Amino acid sequence: MDTGTHIVMGIALGGLAMADPVVASHPITMTAVISGVIIGSLAPDVDTVLKLRDNAVYIRHHRGATHSIPAVLLWPLLIAGAISLIFPEANLLHLWLWSFLAVFIHVFVDIFNSYGTQALRPISNRWIALGVINTFDPIIFGAHVLALTIWAFGADPVWTISILYITLFFYYLARFALQAAIKKAVLNTIPGASAVFVAPTMRFFHWRIAADTERHHYVGRAYGRTINIYDKFMKKEMPENNLIQAAMKDKNIAAFISFSPLYRWEINEYGDIFEVRLIDLRYRSNDYYPFVAVAHLDKECKIINSYTGWIFSEDKLRKKLDFSHN
Repeated sequence: MDTGTHIVMGIALGGLAMADPVVASHPITMTAVISGVIIGSLAPDVDTVLKLRDNAVYIRHHRGATHSIPAVLLWPLLIAGAISLIFPEANLLHLWLWSFLAVFIHVFVDIFNSYGTQALRPISNRWIALGVINTFDPIIFGAHVLALTIWAFGADPVWTISILYITLFFYYLARFALQAAIKKAVLNTIPGASAVFVAPTMRFFHWRIAADTERHHYVGRAYGRTINIYDKFMKKEMPENNLIQAAMKDKNIAAFISFSPLYRWEINEYGDIFEVRLIDLRYRSNDYYPFVAVAHLDKECKIINSYTGWIFSEDKLRKKLDFSHN
């Protein structure tokens, strides 16, 4: 989920913590716990700072180690330990328990996005992405803001947040049901489809779709159960030549492949420069495919420059590549 949603989730969890008699009866513990759940709701996304290094590192590691099983166990210890230094009279056990719940919920809800997490590391490095909730879901965010507003006007926080969570539970069930219906509609629309990808958008009934058959890539949108196919690409085997082998070793190309299960490729020649481009088919937007990896190589198959990330115009992509070359 996005940072704003994680913040309101943390505040809401602070309201639910009032159900704990130890928290509700001890003001210092209450203050410490509210601080702990808000920090815990944000802590796993500390790896966002990897963007400052480069996109390849960020794509490979975001929601990786910081969302793993050891991290889920370690974050609450660090948070509770740090806060106890500020509030030494707070109940340490209950501070740790609620901080742990905040961290766990953060990692858990991220699983429902199409980006997913490596939540089972070190048992498995597989990305878990259920793809039923957009990274920013206005209904989930709005429901939290509404509940927090009702609490601010004097409603009982435990009952208010409990009703919120029960409502969202059924909302998630509805999202799963709609996703299953769309996948079935895609299979009916594209006979022989495999690797069907259905990704949510900020609109409840609007979903991105991509699918493979033996010979083609298909990209489109779903509006409820109505499937509209916008693009159809002939599948091509990637050649095994020196150019491709050199490009595959580039860190940006490698990061893209580790993240994107459904993509097509292009090789273009511009004078003495060869361009290898990989295009993620899952995120078509306004007739453009914004998530790409591009590598430029010379005639000796040496990397001149490369880039991977979100780019919404060719001009911006060229500027990124020129910058990386300089």
